[in-house]
Amino acid sequence: MTQLSLLGLSGSLRRASNSTAVLRGLQNALGSRAALDIFPLHAIPLYNEDDDAEHAPESVRALRSAIEASYGVIMISPEYNHGMSGVLKNALDWASRPYGLSALKGKPVLTMTASPAFTGGVRAQQQMYETLASIPARPVFRPQIVIGGVHEKVRDGRLIDEAALSFALAGVDDLLEEIRAARFVRAAA
Repeated sequence: MTQLSLLGLSGSLRRASNSTAVLRGLQNALGSRAALDIFPLHAIPLYNEDDDAEHAPESVRALRSAIEASYGVIMISPEYNHGMSGVLKNALDWASRPYGLSALKGKPVLTMTASPAFTGGVRAQQQMYETLASIPARPVFRPQIVIGGVHEKVRDGRLIDEAALSFALAGVDDLLEEIRAARFVRAAA
């Protein structure tokens, strides 16, 4: 069986990002289930439709290509003011354009949030789902993956807390099942 490739998008640019640490923990724990590549969003400029014609910035073209090459996407965000990070929203805006040509159209996407607060960023989840629905991506509908107190669950730049990691891996398993189901449907069509 072919190993499925997943793309991770972290909504945090911090060097010691907890969101990125969660993705690194998943990379380490996935084993042969799937390969997870993390795409850095540092070089993605603020969305400007004037720059999004035939000559989109190279970093944006790379993001779109990485999304298209993956079987599914895992996106994780901290919660800022009851919403997802501006960094992640901006990346989704670029990925969804030009209109009608979204790199995420029909792509299975698993959402996660992580926060030092006990709520784990849960209030950002609704905004993530609304944005994904409008793209239109294919969000994995399951209990929300929120990791509260994440700063106490990370060491050496990756998630190490067994309970949080198992919770997140269960979501990844659901994403992989969604990908397999979508591939089966396409093959049968």
